[in-house]
Amino acid sequence: MITPRPAVRRAAAAGLALAACLTASPAVATAATDRDATGLDRYYRQHLDWGSCVQGPDDTTGRDLEKAGVQCADVTVPLDYAAPLGRTITVAISRLKATDTRHRIGAILLNNGGPGSTALESPPEIRQAMKDVGPRYDIVGFDPRFVGRSTPLDCGWPVGTNILSAGLGRTSFERQAAFQKDLADKCRATNASVLPHISTRNTARDMDVIRGALGERKISYLGYSYGSYLGTVYTQLFPGRSDRMVLDGAIAPHHYSPRLLQYALRENEQALSAWADWAARRNGTYGLGRTRAEVLAGIDRIVAAAARHPLTVGTGQESFRLDDTQVPFLVFVALADDTDPARAEFGEQLAVLRKAAAGQPTRLSPQFAALLRLVLTGGLPGAAQSAFLCGDKAAPRDPERYWRDIQQSRAKHRLLGPLVNNIGPCAFWDRPREEPTQVRHDASALIVAATGDPRTTYRSSRDLHGLLPGSRLLTLKGAKRHGIYGAYGNACVDAKVNRYLATGELPAGDETCVKQGG
Repeated sequence: MITPRPAVRRAAAAGLALAACLTASPAVATAATDRDATGLDRYYRQHLDWGSCVQGPDDTTGRDLEKAGVQCADVTVPLDYAAPLGRTITVAISRLKATDTRHRIGAILLNNGGPGSTALESPPEIRQAMKDVGPRYDIVGFDPRFVGRSTPLDCGWPVGTNILSAGLGRTSFERQAAFQKDLADKCRATNASVLPHISTRNTARDMDVIRGALGERKISYLGYSYGSYLGTVYTQLFPGRSDRMVLDGAIAPHHYSPRLLQYALRENEQALSAWADWAARRNGTYGLGRTRAEVLAGIDRIVAAAARHPLTVGTGQESFRLDDTQVPFLVFVALADDTDPARAEFGEQLAVLRKAAAGQPTRLSPQFAALLRLVLTGGLPGAAQSAFLCGDKAAPRDPERYWRDIQQSRAKHRLLGPLVNNIGPCAFWDRPREEPTQVRHDASALIVAATGDPRTTYRSSRDLHGLLPGSRLLTLKGAKRHGIYGAYGNACVDAKVNRYLATGELPAGDETCVKQGG
C-alpha cells in the first residue's frame, strides 16, 4: 500500500494455509487487564527521556523537527509480550506538545500506514492540518517496531519493494517465484529471532505502552491506510482506552491480508482509465495518445518492449533498467493520487518510458530518478512491510494457486491483474504466531473514505463501518485518491474531522463531502 502523507511520500514512493495459526498465549491475552501479574507494569511506568531528535550532522529530519519544537524519546517495549522479562527493543516517538494548555484535550498518536511507514516526522504537518484544534493536543508520532528509528529491520534486500508484476508469461512468473522466495530466505537468515514478533497486534500493544508512558488514561489516534487497521486492532485489544479515533482510508479486517491488493483491482482499473482520459486531453503535452484506448495501448506496448529487453532509462549514474515485472508497479504507484500535479508527474514519467521503449535516449527528472532509486535499490521499507503482512495472516503456499489467479485475471486486467495476483514473500514465510484480529467490540471512530480510493477501497471502509456501529462514515464523493484528511486539500473533510477532534462528538449520522472542482 502507498502511504498518503506528503512527508512519507517524500521519503518513500511506495503499499501486500496448511496449519492453523497459533493462538495468543495466556500471558498476552491478559496483558490489557493484569499488567503486574505479567511483568508489563515496568514498561507502562517507565520514565521517558525527552531530548533532541537530531541524530547526527546529516539528519535533516531531526533538524526540521527541532526547528518545529518537537522532542524525541525512546520507549522500551518487550520483543515478545508473552515473555516480558526477556529481550527488549525500543520504539522511537516524537512529541509536539500542546501550547493551549488551558484547553488541552490530550495526546493524539499518529500512524501513516504502510505497513512499514514512519510517523516520527509527522507532528508538525498534522499540527498544521488540525488548524485551531492543533495547539490543544500533544501530537505524538512514532516509528512502529522494526521501522525507521525503532530497531529497524534489515534483511539485506537488493530492492525497495517486492510488489512486482508476474510479467507477461510463465517464465517471468517462475523467476518471480524464485526471487520472492529468496527475499523471504534473506529475512529468515538474518532476522529469524525477531520475525515472529513483527505483527500489528504487537504494534498495538506498543501503542498502549506508549499511552501509559505518556501518562494518558485514553489516547486519541489518527491512522491512514494500514494505520486504520492498526487503530482497529488497538480498539479490540484495549477496549475503552481510545478517545477520538480518525481512520482515513480504512480497511475492514477481513480484507487485510498479504494479498490485500486483490480487493482493489476494480478501483485501480477505474483510476487508470480516469488517468488515461486526463492524458488523452493533453496529448499535445505528453504525446501518449488522443483517446483513452490509445493511451492504454501505449502502456501495453511499453510493457511488451520491456519484456523483450529491459528498458534503459536515464544516463550515467542515474541509469536504470526496467523489465515487464517492474513497469506495471510504476503505473500502480501513480494511481493513488488524482490531483493534476500527480497526474502530470506520471505523464512525464510515462513519456520517458515511451521513448526508452523506442530505443531513444532519455533524461530523468529528479523526482523520477529518486523514485527509481527507492524502488530498485533498497530505499523503501519493503522488508518491514512484508514482515508485518506475513506476520499478521498466512498466505497461500502453492505457487500454482497464484499462477491460476494471474491467468484468470489477465484476460480482463492484462496490466494490473498479474501485479495484484502475483506471488510474494509471504508464500515462503513462517506462519503467524497469533490468529488475525476479529472485531468483537464496538468502538467510536470517524472513518474517512473517498469513493474511488484505489488502495483501501470505499467498499472496505463501509464494511468496517458496519462492524463498528458506534462509528460514523465521512464520504468524499468523486475522488480517486488514497489519504484525504490534511493531505488532499478538501476543506469540507478537513473541517468535519477537526470539529470531531475539537469536540469529541461524532455527527448524528454519516456525512458526505464532494471533491472540489469535480
